[in-house]
Amino acid sequence: MIDVTAIGELLIDFAAKSTDEEGYPTMAANPGGAPGNFLAALSAYGFKTAFLGKVGDDDFGKRLVDTLKKHGIETKGIVSDPNVFTTLAFVSIDETGNRSFSFARKPGADTQLRFEELDMSLIEQARDFHFGTLSLTAEPSKTATKRAVCFAKDIGKWISFDPNLRIPLWNDLEEAKRQILWGLDIADIVKISDEETAFLWGNISPEEAAEKLHKMGVSVVFVTLGPKGAYYSCKKGAGYAKSPENIHPVDTTGAGDIFGGSALSRLLSTNKTLDGLSTDDLKNAAEFACAAASLSTEAFGGISSVPPLEKITSLCGKTNK
Repeated sequence: MIDVTAIGELLIDFAAKSTDEEGYPTMAANPGGAPGNFLAALSAYGFKTAFLGKVGDDDFGKRLVDTLKKHGIETKGIVSDPNVFTTLAFVSIDETGNRSFSFARKPGADTQLRFEELDMSLIEQARDFHFGTLSLTAEPSKTATKRAVCFAKDIGKWISFDPNLRIPLWNDLEEAKRQILWGLDIADIVKISDEETAFLWGNISPEEAAEKLHKMGVSVVFVTLGPKGAYYSCKKGAGYAKSPENIHPVDTTGAGDIFGGSALSRLLSTNKTLDGLSTDDLKNAAEFACAAASLSTEAFGGISSVPPLEKITSLCGKTNK
């Protein structure tokens, strides 16, 4: 039995560590990709996970697969393709730990995943199927992702979705909106940032965003607010969770993904149906996820920055006093 299967990009994040006298950066390579970061959090907190995706048959692709295995993520759904390179992302980080991205992805291996290459048994075994929009930016991964999501929905799996908007990867921002809205329309659980709600609907509150999402059929909503925390909402109630204080961020890469995986881990641990989840269940999930995401920013990278469970529970206990 698998708790969560995710589809999407697996890539190398190159983060600038320093610059020379002419301004050229010295880069450090870290394993990443939003679905990988998401699953790494779930795996760290005791859940069985599996990945569907494609990497190049190159050194980086092999290292990424090995990294997922080390983190307890099932990798038999990852295709190694000798005809394309593993996707690379170059991350610039400012003094507050915030990032900007550029990508070597024309095409990257992640965009070349075909539906016929998917191991559908990994979806059939899962409780939740997770996806984002980077796999909707190009064919054939767009069709593969959409068909996989529809298959999972039809057989009664929870569908979790993170828009994970990366503007440089879209040639047409109206198309980006259409694909995000498609994802929101089919999802049961959504983690969305305040920047993404602004992209879709302008300057609206988290409450207004959650109301829109519930009207679209989303059962559980988390609107992340950066260092301010998150807003959570379900049919039974809503509220705000604060991020812990005295966090010293060096790299926010993967924090949103780790929030999403951490929150889902708490929802799964209730063993309740989506309709059975209470406001307290969401509150606990959001507080746990805020702590996990915040702690992750004190380390570099995505997969490699998932904090241990003991550190989160300790911080949550201090935060709640």
